[in-house]
Amino acid sequence: MEMGEKMNKEALVVCSDKSTCIGITVWDLETGEQLLHIPTCAAAPHGLFCLRNQFIVASQSNRHGSFGGGSIFIWPLNKPQSPLRSYTLEAMGPISCTKDGLYIAGGAPSGNAYLWEVTSGRLLRTWHAHHKSLKCMVFSDDDSLLLFGCTDGIISVWSMISLVDVEDSGSSPSLLYYSSEHRSSITGLVTMSAGARSIFISSSLDGTCKVWELVSGRHLQTLVYPMSVTAIALHPLERLLFSGSVDGNIFVNVLDIGAVEDCFITTEDQAFVLKVHNESITALTFSGFHLISASEDFTFCLWDTINRVVLRRFNNRKGAVTNMVVIKQSSLFPISNHQRVTHQFQVSLLQKYPQPSNPGKGMATFLSFPASRSKPPPTHFLGNNLLDHLISARRTNTCYAANEIGEKHRRSTMGNKHDKACNGDKQAFAMSFAGYDAVPVAMQPV
Repeated sequence: MEMGEKMNKEALVVCSDKSTCIGITVWDLETGEQLLHIPTCAAAPHGLFCLRNQFIVASQSNRHGSFGGGSIFIWPLNKPQSPLRSYTLEAMGPISCTKDGLYIAGGAPSGNAYLWEVTSGRLLRTWHAHHKSLKCMVFSDDDSLLLFGCTDGIISVWSMISLVDVEDSGSSPSLLYYSSEHRSSITGLVTMSAGARSIFISSSLDGTCKVWELVSGRHLQTLVYPMSVTAIALHPLERLLFSGSVDGNIFVNVLDIGAVEDCFITTEDQAFVLKVHNESITALTFSGFHLISASEDFTFCLWDTINRVVLRRFNNRKGAVTNMVVIKQSSLFPISNHQRVTHQFQVSLLQKYPQPSNPGKGMATFLSFPASRSKPPPTHFLGNNLLDHLISARRTNTCYAANEIGEKHRRSTMGNKHDKACNGDKQAFAMSFAGYDAVPVAMQPV
């Protein structure tokens, strides 16, 4: 095989939330070969991601619940070694990172949310995002917004401009809007672009997927299914939505956003259904144009969605796969000393407690919904700088995409924070995505 082909090949990282004995496994999707196994990991659903194509990050499932404390482990991909272990105030559920890898966000069963700066490990903010458990999260494509999905069907959208503003850490972070259209737990959130608009799609155990305008929070479409939806994924071309259900079926819908709005789309409008799993779908993702599905039947499958056939079926006899991440196989290769410098990226221990930048201000802030209401109205806005731009745009009939607004704000307010983040602090250690002669002290076994 040519070197170029090797560099472009993808691998699949999988893990379960049931037992730490199962660990993390990296598979070659083309040959079915096991490339790497990392023991002692059990990540909560939506609790696994790849940081800058260099590190695997996982929130560790905690049998003692939210109040027993939690942990987030970080492994360098190119050289298996003991992880960087960060211990958190409470067990983490879903975790995610911005596209540039500068920030990590985590959500807890208590409804608390956390935001860390990766290079310094600093806990920038912790706040009470909701009074129910946070189940999934996603950053907008331009990293300007952070979305949470909760067990009671609430979706909340937060401005990153407010969250990373450490000079204003004593005040409540800006909640852009929230929605209560779903009637049961949110199981997935994905973002996409539809012409000039930024869109996100939510799935729920109430048997629906809903399409939303990201900036305004306007509800555009509802897709109705005969069963609870447990996972969703978008085709890379963003024209097909794949929705996994509790009975093991995967429903496929053609997305036609803009042509029809405020409508219900039923199973009669679906393009087709993929059937191979016997139990609930636990995760969906894509490798190139090939769908990958995981199920509670202890299998995960690589699909040719055009011909609707399974290309390869993997058996994970130790437990059901609940998290899947696709990476470049080149992430596993040692690199030269010259590349080591150019690929250098700092990762630090994530702080357990907030460290206020101003002694007169506390770092921890809490914001909850009014106690007089068990649920907020379907869509509710709280004013902030970003919202002012949106209102102005709507009044002048100007169509603003979320990425345009986010970029405008980042250029004016986040440049200094980006520079500061890249410098790190005394706790930071350089992990250069290359081979090491010695294991850094922070990553030695404890």
